Amino acid sequence: MKIIIDDKIPYIRDAVTKIAEQVIYVAGKDFTPELVRDADALIIRTRTHCNRELLAGSRVKFIATATIGYDHIDTDYCRQAGIEWTNAPGCNSGSVAQYIQSTLLLLQSMRLKNLSKLSIGIVGVGNVGSKVAKIAQELGIKVLLNDLPREEKEGSGNFSSLKRIAEECDIISFHVPLYRDGKYKTFHLADTDFFKSLRRKPIIINTSRGEVIKTEALLAAIDQELISDVVIDVWEHEPDINRDLLKKAFIGTPHIAGYSADGKANATRMSLEAICRFFNIEATYSINPPEPTSPIINTKSREDALLQIYNPLEDSERLKSNPELFETLRGDYPLRREANAYKLP
Repeated sequence: MKIIIDDKIPYIRDAVTKIAEQVIYVAGKDFTPELVRDADALIIRTRTHCNRELLAGSRVKFIATATIGYDHIDTDYCRQAGIEWTNAPGCNSGSVAQYIQSTLLLLQSMRLKNLSKLSIGIVGVGNVGSKVAKIAQELGIKVLLNDLPREEKEGSGNFSSLKRIAEECDIISFHVPLYRDGKYKTFHLADTDFFKSLRRKPIIINTSRGEVIKTEALLAAIDQELISDVVIDVWEHEPDINRDLLKKAFIGTPHIAGYSADGKANATRMSLEAICRFFNIEATYSINPPEPTSPIINTKSREDALLQIYNPLEDSERLKSNPELFETLRGDYPLRREANAYKLP
């Protein structure tokens, strides 16, 4: 079997040799029709667009994306071509929750926000949003949830409208998948009308997909002081991001909220397990991230310890200093472990 793999997918090289006879590693943007023509499977990230142009005439039978999102896969074409695919739902939910947790602690320490007096609207309450809700509640923040698909299935008792969130929340955090049309459309969910409906000058956080927020509308909202701060990890037109928005953001990072080593290992494991199931392969391998160099955190405050483990301002400063290195900062991201790898006070 021949598998072509995005060369930035970690912890995979030893394990995949138990599965495939031939493995080729290539940058995500460099997948070509010629390269994939005789491949049986692909393991990709968001930078590889799997569509007719790439896949037509190939023998590809299975695509695993080591990501939560899958809008870079033309699922309609894959269905027509008989190509199965899988994503990795929830793989990096703990990592994104860590990013949001550290962001909230920074808002407390640097913006002097009394978290126990704030409310947060969580738009999208799947694997990630659910963990963010739990973290916010632990910090004493009032939580409002918005999730139209879940509300339709479960009833409206636990959910709030986007209108109510816009009117009542001090922080609004987006965790939805990108749907460009249809019943649950999220493309430009936060547009000019949304920002004009805000009542409390909230902090806007986006770690979902860049296209969920209309960039021009967000910039106008900043200039008109409709919002008080913005935290952006995902951008329209990545890697050609809006430099003006980057300058104005409290925190602006290069799409790395989900980039903990724990999340990456989960995604790699889920991708290989999916390939083994599809091709009916029995394989024994282990995929574990490296241990942190200093697993014991010496500080009396749990909040300080969590920021020692991960402080998103460091990622933000790197991007603001070198915005042209967006892809490099993603591809060469340093080791980051989640809190459960450490001994906390």
